[in-house]
Amino acid sequence: MKRALLVALMGLALWPTALSANPQQTTPNPASNPPEPESNGSILLTIFLKHDQSKPLAEINAELERQGFYRAFPPPGVEVVSWYVMMGIGQVVTLRVPADRLREVNRAIEETAWGAFRTEFYPTYDLRTYAEGLHAKATRREDPASAVSK
Repeated sequence: MKRALLVALMGLALWPTALSANPQQTTPNPASNPPEPESNGSILLTIFLKHDQSKPLAEINAELERQGFYRAFPPPGVEVVSWYVMMGIGQVVTLRVPADRLREVNRAIEETAWGAFRTEFYPTYDLRTYAEGLHAKATRREDPASAVSK
């Protein structure tokens, strides 16, 4: 139940960006342009850092500092694509990780974040352009109400 709610909330959070298509961009044909994997040998990885809600924030931050979290994470050469706070949940970090460095990311989390956070990892891909194309295609269809009034 919680997972379904979380997925629904994430979808709602992402929807406004999908609706704000840049009019100068060409709209892709969704059927012919499925999402492409990272072409440079890297992957996108989304990590949920769920706060241990039995601890106050000051205690969580002290634990992260004591364990060297911000020194170790993210490892050098790993790009932070986004890092957000999800209120009531914790932090959501999306990284661009060279595929051969995935173990380093995992170790950095295991060695410095556990105790302050419970973690979940999700392979991720960018759907924005594809979703914008689907939205543009759907909004190009004539509204049935306007067809009746003609």
